[in-house]
Amino acid sequence: MPITANTLYRDSFNFFRNQVASILLLALLTAFISVLLNQAFSPDIEQLKILSATESDFTSTAGMGIQEIIQQMTPEQQMVLLKVSAAATFSALVGNVLLVGGTLTLIRLVSEGQRTSALRAIGSSAPQLLGLLLLLFICTLLIQLGLTLFIVPGVIMAISFSLAPVIYFADRKGVFASLRLSCKLAFANARVIVPAMMLWLAAKLLVLFMVSHLSVLTPNVASVVLTALSNLVSALLLIYLFRLYMLLRG
Repeated sequence: MPITANTLYRDSFNFFRNQVASILLLALLTAFISVLLNQAFSPDIEQLKILSATESDFTSTAGMGIQEIIQQMTPEQQMVLLKVSAAATFSALVGNVLLVGGTLTLIRLVSEGQRTSALRAIGSSAPQLLGLLLLLFICTLLIQLGLTLFIVPGVIMAISFSLAPVIYFADRKGVFASLRLSCKLAFANARVIVPAMMLWLAAKLLVLFMVSHLSVLTPNVASVVLTALSNLVSALLLIYLFRLYMLLRG
């Protein structure tokens, strides 16, 4: 019996509905951790003022590329920008590791008939989090490079690596073995993976658009809300991919 996207969507939404409390708590918890880490490692207010102090100097940068704008900055501004980017990248990566590890462990435990919670899922995933950190770092780096150089290679790599975290957790394979098997399976099942990833991307853009119009929220609260909603969308995609891999493996 062929695997259809409709069946996967239905199964995924059913699981999401049955476990919505745990998934919501997991999304909120990892969002809070990401925002907290970003605040902890970001430059202080005095350093950030360096970027805004000469904002008028960049009025003529309209139409310039990112590299050209950075070249117009002073060394101090470039260093502050680097710190801001590093803090955002690190906090997002740690948050994603906890989200992916916790979600996939939650799915596995529930599938085995065990009662669990968001905190227990994260705790149970701890032994594999270090390897997952390496896996997601490699995936993120390669995808970002692909998007920076030529957009299409980045999209192709995102699709190719989509099953890697699921394989790593479900079969406890090594990082590079998971990446290789993911590439093989993703291309063979692109018809059910590509639409789901396009919906995932569209949902993330919609969340970003919605939150950007919530001016009543403070920046920190808006960041938590945005990240939590984004995490919910990612959790739903993970459920979909986990179910797909179980059917492929089965």
